[in-house]
Amino acid sequence: MSFIDRMEKNIAKLEKRIEKEKLKIENLRQKMESKKITKAHFNLKKREIEDKIKAINSRIRSIHGMTVKEKQHLEEKEEKKRKKREEKKKKRQ
Repeated sequence: MSFIDRMEKNIAKLEKRIEKEKLKIENLRQKMESKKITKAHFNLKKREIEDKIKAINSRIRSIHGMTVKEKQHLEEKEEKKRKKREEKKKKRQ
């Protein structure tokens, strides 16, 4: 498994975690509507969960940036190899 594959797998895990956090907010909203918790308690918990989601999103963006940078690095490396092969062919002829 390459570095890029692991990063993409990590992004997928983080996206699943975001979905779970959104479900938590929805559950809290239902509790508030059924009068099990107060609106103030709901807002506090919602803010905490939204902060978690924001942190996860920033982590996803940074991981995505790393994968892009790694892909560029691999392309540059492949380009250098291709140029070396072409130079060897020219020298042989």
